[in-house]
Amino acid sequence: MSKKLSILVLTMVLLLTVALVGCSKKVEPKEAVTNGTANAMKLTSYESKSQFTVKDLAITSASLPSEQSAMVTSMLKNADITLDGVYQKEPLQSEMTLGIHLKGDLSTSFTIPMVMTKDKLYVKIPNVPFYPLPQEVVGKFLIIDPQELAKQSGQEFNPASMDQEKSQKFANEVIAAILGEYDQATYFFDIDPKDAKLPQGIKAKQVVQFKITNDNVKQATNTFITKALPKVLDVMSKDEYAGMLQVKKEELAEAKKELQSNTSEVSKKLDELKNYLTVKQFDINTALNKDDIPVYQDLNANVEMNDPTTKDNVKLSVTGYTQYSKINEKATFKVGIPTGDQVLTIEQFQQKMQTVAP
Repeated sequence: MSKKLSILVLTMVLLLTVALVGCSKKVEPKEAVTNGTANAMKLTSYESKSQFTVKDLAITSASLPSEQSAMVTSMLKNADITLDGVYQKEPLQSEMTLGIHLKGDLSTSFTIPMVMTKDKLYVKIPNVPFYPLPQEVVGKFLIIDPQELAKQSGQEFNPASMDQEKSQKFANEVIAAILGEYDQATYFFDIDPKDAKLPQGIKAKQVVQFKITNDNVKQATNTFITKALPKVLDVMSKDEYAGMLQVKKEELAEAKKELQSNTSEVSKKLDELKNYLTVKQFDINTALNKDDIPVYQDLNANVEMNDPTTKDNVKLSVTGYTQYSKINEKATFKVGIPTGDQVLTIEQFQQKMQTVAP
């Protein structure tokens, strides 16, 4: 083998080795979550499944009668909230089915399917046991047309408010602005996928945990109020978003100025916070697949608040997850866009509701 050919072969081997290492190397956890969020915004379709469970709840308040407190606690403790969805970017169509499942003495369950297109929202009217509705409206879809609502209220319709692509871009910038202010070494950690307790079928290249503890909750809250929130206001102030959100730049600038001028007051309130807020657990795990797309997230939160001044005490423990599947595949809708006598306008719904006794 000639010297030139030997050098060429060695160079190719080295390049191949670098490429393979580069493909398998995990990025830093904070960057992985940020990139994953950006990639999620580019998806053309997916199905999602979410469930959140109130594992424990206790509320006592001087301003809330004990009977009401007991009723709320009984109704929400061990309650499950589910959300199943299908999304398609072009033509824009998404559907979500919200499920509310209450346990205890007021045990009941009902679902609320919703369908959204480029310019309309359809919400199915559920049969709610503790709030009886006329049977002729139950099971129908209430159609909500933002353009028609604006006309009826004498306001000018803002087409940008229905721009899904711009809304996704805005959300991406907001999340990036918030995450950018949190220190990686303090809040972001790599979890071995084998130890992440992922559901069967979820294949993750990397799992990142965002964690807040009782030791850093003051710092985390301070970071959000004094650093992240001003950056969010900057994003909102951009020409492309201010119009979409229908907010005035002057008001946003004033809000930012007020935040920055009240740092000492914020610090004082946060010092008080540590006296009555206890974070036993608060972490969010994000599993990213080989394409750096978030395919699974779970939440574990367990916090207590005991305010000695107001005598308000709250104990809350919540777990939940969101799982994504059929990413960028042909969307299969389960509900579909309602038509004909399936649909009620707001005026028709109001007329039917007038038959309900006060």
